[in-house]
Amino acid sequence: MQHPIYIVGVGAIGMTLAVLLKHSGKDVTLIRGRQGSALETLDTSLTVECSDGTTLTASVPIRTLDKVGPLNGIVLITSKSFGNQELAQRLNGKTGQSPLVLLQNGLDIEEPFLEAGFPEVYRCVLLATSQVQAPNTVRYKPVAASPIGLIRGNEDQLAEIVEQLHTTPFPFRVEQAIQQTIWEKVITNCVFNAICPLLGVDNGVFHRNTSALALAREIIDECVAVAELAGVFLNRDEVEERLLQISQRSDGQLISTLVDINLGRETEIETLNLAVASLAQRLGKPELARRTHLVGELIRLKSAVSCGLTIEKNS
Repeated sequence: MQHPIYIVGVGAIGMTLAVLLKHSGKDVTLIRGRQGSALETLDTSLTVECSDGTTLTASVPIRTLDKVGPLNGIVLITSKSFGNQELAQRLNGKTGQSPLVLLQNGLDIEEPFLEAGFPEVYRCVLLATSQVQAPNTVRYKPVAASPIGLIRGNEDQLAEIVEQLHTTPFPFRVEQAIQQTIWEKVITNCVFNAICPLLGVDNGVFHRNTSALALAREIIDECVAVAELAGVFLNRDEVEERLLQISQRSDGQLISTLVDINLGRETEIETLNLAVASLAQRLGKPELARRTHLVGELIRLKSAVSCGLTIEKNS
């Protein structure tokens, strides 16, 4: 049975999914999640430039969350995770029993939706990259099938969601050990989204520069220790190997946090480094995440400066 698919977040990933799902015959609507967003349109032509050289275009309706009716289907969240608290409040009452699938970065980003009582919540760890090239045009590169796992709901619904979302260009798969997969992605994001913006360099720095890799290793060690304290056990060598693979494959590419800072936009550092440090604090071991916390705070300050916020001087 086909279900309507609503994608909240008109960014690179949201537009990519909308086009690819539309091409597979799905009923897709894009929804602008932020208040004060641009006006809605009946149909907008979106283009995806795939890594194999093919180009796909589809007309997709774009709505605003304030004006859209009930979202009865599958609701995908692709907006930035720092807005989840507000988004959970604004979605409450609009989704009914519809499952929510969070395609976002960060640790514990599902908590606002769980606290608000959404009946079915699933997490997806994206193993793909997509970047805006021009208005309504994105460049997309898959890495592997993106895993989706259960946070609140049931296994049968999880399997159905994966079946509904899966396409050959953008594959998905069921993942039973989703917390481990989330942590692995969080740790690599804690490295890339903090060190690269601080240095002002691309993702390839870790396989090119031994000093940058040494700092990355310290962040990995800290995050693995915090994960273990939280009951999630990871192989730190495998995490480092994955980080180096990503660094090599995305050599020359800028991480999203650096792009956001350059454009004066808010970053997701609160749900990455600072979330890991906050968890270590709650578990009574703040010293485990000292460097992770420090680079996260530096990114928060750098982001505040880029957004034009005033940094008070110490007296």
